Amino acid sequence: MKNFIVLGMIWCICLVGVNCQIKPGVKVVQLPIPEDPTISFRIWFKVGAQNDPAGKAGLANLTARMLTEASTNVNSYEVVLDKLYPMAASIGSQVDKEMTIILGRIHRDNLKEYYQLLYDAIFEPAFKVEDLNRLKSEILNNLKRSLRYSNDEELGKEALYQFIFQKSNYEAPVMGLIESVESITVEDIQAFYKKYYTKDNVIIGIGGGYPLELVGEMKDDFEKLPAGAPVAPDLPVVEPIQGLQVLLVEKETESTAISMGFPINVLRGSRDYYALWLANSWFGEHRNSSSHLYQVIREDRGLNYGDYSYIEHFPQGGYRQFPPPNVARRQQLFEIWIRPVQNQVRHFTLRAAIRELQHLVEKGLTTDQFELTKKFLKNYWLNYAPTTDYRLGYYLDDIFYGVATHHLEQFQAEIESLTLEEVNQAIKRHLQFQNLKIALVTKAVAGFKDDLVQNRISPIEYRSPKPDAVIKEDKIISTYKLKISPENVHIRNVEEMFNKKFE
Repeated sequence: MKNFIVLGMIWCICLVGVNCQIKPGVKVVQLPIPEDPTISFRIWFKVGAQNDPAGKAGLANLTARMLTEASTNVNSYEVVLDKLYPMAASIGSQVDKEMTIILGRIHRDNLKEYYQLLYDAIFEPAFKVEDLNRLKSEILNNLKRSLRYSNDEELGKEALYQFIFQKSNYEAPVMGLIESVESITVEDIQAFYKKYYTKDNVIIGIGGGYPLELVGEMKDDFEKLPAGAPVAPDLPVVEPIQGLQVLLVEKETESTAISMGFPINVLRGSRDYYALWLANSWFGEHRNSSSHLYQVIREDRGLNYGDYSYIEHFPQGGYRQFPPPNVARRQQLFEIWIRPVQNQVRHFTLRAAIRELQHLVEKGLTTDQFELTKKFLKNYWLNYAPTTDYRLGYYLDDIFYGVATHHLEQFQAEIESLTLEEVNQAIKRHLQFQNLKIALVTKAVAGFKDDLVQNRISPIEYRSPKPDAVIKEDKIISTYKLKISPENVHIRNVEEMFNKKFE
């Protein structure tokens, strides 16, 4: 590796403010921001959990972590951490179904020392058995204990994803399945690394106040990787959802987590995508207390903490205000997330949510709702990429989706030009309420199944008075018909979750 110093900044433009190098060789996306004293790295390898071999779910995730949370041929992991600590820096990974990102951020004064550690992580992994055993232990603890017993919200969402994408290469959680993770060996990691960590399968993302010399050095370094561009797996084949299909995850808990959804064939960059985004923002914008679902379930009735909906995968919603970049997928889903409600109102809340989805599909937005949401999004979208690192991530996503105009700029333009008619037509084309998969984490599931199948009334009582309009609507909600047949209700004990794929 060559030494370098800060001499000048790169100003080549492809997208606005971004240099997307498309010449032969290692591709680089540059986001030069001279006034930013830090440098952000997002190194995208085109591989993810969808590439996990049969019986090895979690291999993509473990491979990335063996690069960023383990020893190199130069330093033990303890020494790596000791070197990173005084720089207030880290090297991490983010793995999803189709993308693996090696990421980091450093003040430019410490660039030379930091880049050497980043280089060693990617090019000189030691793949030690003791590191693999430590990481496997962490993942297995997460699957067996944390995910099952500490976070019903994430448990419910993962259960829904497995339910929707059953028998496809999207089914298993990114971190894997218990029996698969236990079987992964160092040899599995080495083979996966050799196959997918190639110079033809990587795009370097770099942003901030970086020196000109860094780009050339990184290109030269990544050219050392072996050649090869593995063919991406086919799109996940998702079985059509017929009617309302319910997965009850039985667990002793005083509250019920509810998630529901279905696949949609709308991706970032299309006109319908932005129309659906506007509709969804009104209906269930994440952590927006003015959105409709939130108002109906949380504000009017005080049943839970929040109620949201999505037209793209939104991982770890309980920890985020805004969607993260670099979780792009070729197959997206429409999802409703009902944060836990008391068990005695689970049936009522499920009815309320599906009923509101029906109203959205059948009635669309009114002129006032459309104009108010349009005005809201005009400035709100600026929160989606507040940092250099996030902006860089969005530019990488543009490449994934084949978006010619930068997504966030196109978002602004599309929202501004959309009409109410276009939004309501997009709702009709892509959303529906009759064919859903629903996952609930709850207790006493046998009785609840009977309530669902028999369509029993679900009256609700409040500890404090409610307006007459709410009480009147509650009577309608409590008898709202959910057509659920016995064969469409599946029961799993929480201890069965994440052992292996669904039968």
